[in-house]
Amino acid sequence: MQRGQQQEMVVEVSHLLQQFGKRTVLQDVSFTIGRGEILGLLGPSGSGKTTLVKTIAAVGDYAGGEVRVLGRKMPDYETIKRIGYMAQADALYHDLTGYDNLLFFAELFGVRGQRRKRRIEELLALVQLSDSAKRAVHTYSGGMKRRLSLAIALLHEPEILILDEPTVGIDPMLRQDFWREFMRLKEQGVSILITTHVMDEAEHCDRLGLIRAGKLIALGTPEQLKAETGAATIEGAFLRYGGAQS
Repeated sequence: MQRGQQQEMVVEVSHLLQQFGKRTVLQDVSFTIGRGEILGLLGPSGSGKTTLVKTIAAVGDYAGGEVRVLGRKMPDYETIKRIGYMAQADALYHDLTGYDNLLFFAELFGVRGQRRKRRIEELLALVQLSDSAKRAVHTYSGGMKRRLSLAIALLHEPEILILDEPTVGIDPMLRQDFWREFMRLKEQGVSILITTHVMDEAEHCDRLGLIRAGKLIALGTPEQLKAETGAATIEGAFLRYGGAQS
């Protein structure tokens, strides 16, 4: 982006409130994600990260506030088709092969013909499952299922990627390959929202949101968050923000 050019906002979350029964899971959460930006979400288990990404991906409605994606209020069916979503729990057909899972979701996403064949081959190579593509998914390890889930999220070349802990169970070398792909997509203008517990991954994000007890307690670049807390690392910054809230 050139200096002075206004960044297009592809995700706008305003005063989001999410409740399940009488329990408030997200409270007054507001942030934006720009075109070609990677926003990382950090927070302890149970802090509301997964609920937040599900809400943006339109997996269910919300109790208050507003979520807009690509200028449309969510949930919106046409907009959902422009999102690639990788859930924390793998949504795969375990009796099908890895290849047949990709064929099924390609049909669902409207990816057909030569484009479908090309995309499946490219993604199997990216996630290093080419040699295992004809095996039933129930024979896959947990890490292999995560890799297949990422391939499915990328299949239709979405404008926005929403990834809930995509590198859990992935070996460090393949994790680096994933992040190279995320950076390539970013350069092409794809916006990425990613949750992670891996602190060195957080350093790759353009901005980070720190979530605790359903509230967004800090938002900024990794360098800003470290400078504001006087911490040398993102982990240190997160611990200090958390302490400031207790």
